Amino acid sequence: MRTEIIAGVTTFFTMAYIVVVNPAILSADGTGLPFSGVLTATVLVCVSMTLLMGLYARLPFGVAPGMGLNAFVAYTLIIGQGIPWPVALGIIFWAGVLFLAASLTPLRERIALAIPDSLRIAAAAGIGLLLTFIGLQNAGFVAANPATIVGVGPLDHRVLLCLVGLFVSARLGRAGNPLAYLAGIFVVTAAAWAGGWVDLPARWISPPDFSSVLFKLDVGGALTWSLAPAIVTVLMTDLFDSLSTFIGVAHAAGLTDERGQPVRLREGLIVDAWATLTAGLFGTSSGTAYVESIAGIRMGGRTGTTAVVTALCFVPCLFVGPLAAAVPAYATSPV
Repeated sequence: MRTEIIAGVTTFFTMAYIVVVNPAILSADGTGLPFSGVLTATVLVCVSMTLLMGLYARLPFGVAPGMGLNAFVAYTLIIGQGIPWPVALGIIFWAGVLFLAASLTPLRERIALAIPDSLRIAAAAGIGLLLTFIGLQNAGFVAANPATIVGVGPLDHRVLLCLVGLFVSARLGRAGNPLAYLAGIFVVTAAAWAGGWVDLPARWISPPDFSSVLFKLDVGGALTWSLAPAIVTVLMTDLFDSLSTFIGVAHAAGLTDERGQPVRLREGLIVDAWATLTAGLFGTSSGTAYVESIAGIRMGGRTGTTAVVTALCFVPCLFVGPLAAAVPAYATSPV
């Protein structure tokens, strides 16, 4: 039990950065989504779905809104295509419904296996490039340019502090420190506060925001033919993401059966599907199993108890809205 608890806490620290990063991406200028509401939704997904992963699937995986899909929803669907955010949440919901239907049958594995490896890798690389560009943009490395669309940004404190945070996170990550991402965010935020570039929050804690985005999705508005490609894109991206995580982590941690297949894969995929569906209801982008779970597994976590501990660790995060909102965008850019 002691080992499982340590593993659960370790997994929490490796993925706790999402509590700040996900609201920062989804509440970017032009989306209309409130930071506080998305933060509450993010924590609700982390707590409920990680708890379900532990109690139902009995696997030591943490679940949270996925990096990549949050950027796709914010910058491609809402800002790029001008889709209202309630409709975008409806897209997430319907992708989750299809996801769940596929997960209850062998269809999901068949679809995944039918896609060539090169195309799966290309999709992952494309999402990675999108995230990289957003990080460079939030840190000020690149800026809008009327002639070339994208130009070089000014060399100011944002760029320098981002490089410091990147160095801290990379150095600690290389050493296997579970606090690597959080340490980078903390160092840059502290420097921004000390330099007077960001105002300190008027209060450090506040009650959760259950009114702004919770159950505010437009389910009917998302059911139009013009939005069908967006639903399919979310569905397929989520499918590849979760399958890659389950298969990759299971093989790396030895959580496989005698045939070399991940143990309780079907149950894990069903939880992952529910994470997408409920994310749309709560007010955030698709939830998925996190590859950072490998940190807790390497600490000895092998059962659902690890996931239950991770879920409980996320509960206090419901009350840190003002503190999270005081973290500048260039502090999360290194992540």
